[in-house]
Amino acid sequence: MDDADWLAECFEAHRPRLRAVADRMLGSGAEADDALQEAWMRLSRSDTSAVQNMSGWLTTIVARVCLDLLRSRQSRREQLAGGHLPEPVRDTGDSDGPEQQALLADSVGLALLVVMDTLTPAERLTFVLHDMFDVPFDQIAPIVDRSPAAARQLASRARRRVRAAGSGPGSDPARQREVVTAFLAASRRGDFAVLIALLDPDVALRTDREGVRLGAPEEILGAQAVAGVFVEYAGGVRPALINGLAGAVWAPSGRPRVAYVFTLGGGMITDVHRVANRKRLAELNVVILDG
Repeated sequence: MDDADWLAECFEAHRPRLRAVADRMLGSGAEADDALQEAWMRLSRSDTSAVQNMSGWLTTIVARVCLDLLRSRQSRREQLAGGHLPEPVRDTGDSDGPEQQALLADSVGLALLVVMDTLTPAERLTFVLHDMFDVPFDQIAPIVDRSPAAARQLASRARRRVRAAGSGPGSDPARQREVVTAFLAASRRGDFAVLIALLDPDVALRTDREGVRLGAPEEILGAQAVAGVFVEYAGGVRPALINGLAGAVWAPSGRPRVAYVFTLGGGMITDVHRVANRKRLAELNVVILDG
């Protein structure tokens, strides 16, 4: 076996862990696949003769690629408002491995993943690598161009925000379903008072790029405006479970064409994501409910 074959075999052996890292770092299966492809290209051009810890070296390469993608996403203002919807945790093929267990342990639905998307790229990378994959800070620090102490502070800030989301009402599927179900019922009745009571005053309804191309506004802000949208379209929207959380869909002929994903904070709806992209819709687990 020559060096190229050995390197390819080594990369494939570590692929489940690397895919898990990229998936959680980016919140997108498609982007995670792109990241691994780019990581392999970088690895194939590298001199690995002096590498003693191949697992750590591969993780570093993937992390650097993901950091570049996160920074690019942030610079294009795609994070949340630009149509990026976090995805559920995916099976890495190693259900008993520490990476998969770490992912499953903090998988509390889209609400937490939305919070992850509000972290800075450096915060997200540091938190994911250290708290989910047990990468030491002295290995993380060069990736984010910080000292180990500064990297520890990044992870601490991220951890506080994620824990706040995980302990709040938005992380409780039963509470989330209760609020969203009441909201959709009030929409059908045209009960503005109830709608306003369930919406955070600064609630945002954000639409992905496909929805914008079809004529929907990219962003609608404020309880009054968002309530008005749901009253207007209530007759065509059906309750649904989306990745295990309460949501809604527009589904002519029983096929979802638009999905509405709700995020809670403080017992109120703080964000609604309107998803019209066909590929993303196909990736979501949607169960249409009666009503």
